[in-house]
Amino acid sequence: MVKLVIFDWDGTLFDSIDKICSCMLQAAEHAMAPKREFHDIQNIIGLSLDEGIKVVWPELPVDTLDKIKMHYKRLYVQADQSPPLAYDGMFELLEQLKGQGVLLAVATGKTRRGLDRIMSLTETGHYFATTRCADEALSKPHPMMLEQILAELNVLPEDAVMVGDTEYDLNMARAAGVASIGVSYGAHDKKRLASCQPQTIVDNLYQLASILGK
Repeated sequence: MVKLVIFDWDGTLFDSIDKICSCMLQAAEHAMAPKREFHDIQNIIGLSLDEGIKVVWPELPVDTLDKIKMHYKRLYVQADQSPPLAYDGMFELLEQLKGQGVLLAVATGKTRRGLDRIMSLTETGHYFATTRCADEALSKPHPMMLEQILAELNVLPEDAVMVGDTEYDLNMARAAGVASIGVSYGAHDKKRLASCQPQTIVDNLYQLASILGK
């Protein structure tokens, strides 16, 4: 049994993909940036905000990228006043793992301010021993977030597992020497996740609970 399970947030624990994509496309429109499609934004979910915007609009100058970021933050906070929808089985999974004595953590592309706000709205903060955000470490897939979490909790890489819905999560885990499990219902499809060589890919959190409960 693993000692530590590290979760991504958006697209793994909570269904916030549509909200992220919609707000980013609106932000780009406000900033008069070139038009992009839903899948262009879905592709970069998991990266830090700065890094993700640069990937979607590599041709734009810094001042326009900053405008997109400013509008996105405003629009997302406006859209984020009610708790997001948890994926089925999420609360049961966290309760199960806590009951087994497993340490839980979060490694997310959100900012600290954003994660703290959403954890307060969802009343989930007490489940996690620690969390790391994109403004506290290098963006995924760099392993810094996981390295910091492992050091803080005094857990060896081989005693931890990363759970995420994107290649950025799984490649971050691989770079840190941590096993990974992909979830197929989030931002990236099964083929893309499989290319990152996770231990397995699950289709829902009940399957994940069965695996981690062994």
